[in-house]
Amino acid sequence: MMKATKIKMKSGCHFSNNLVEIDEIYVADCINPGFYKKAAVYDCLVQNPRSIQVNIAPFPDLLPALSAYDEKYVRSQANDSPHDNLLKLPRE
Repeated sequence: MMKATKIKMKSGCHFSNNLVEIDEIYVADCINPGFYKKAAVYDCLVQNPRSIQVNIAPFPDLLPALSAYDEKYVRSQANDSPHDNLLKLPRE
């Protein structure tokens, strides 16, 4: 199972808690680990549902989503956390 282990936010958005402002996601436990643009992660999840998890317990799956402006982004499966677990990952 691939894991999302850290994120890079868009320029000027380092402290944002808006999922759409994530620029890149580091994907580990795969053939080519590294940072991938969120749209590429979105496309991967459309083709391979439930293939990437957030590397924070309870390890929710990443899900593809579209913003109100049709911008591709990803979010984690909902749980009882007030903020999306993806936003809790270390930031670079």
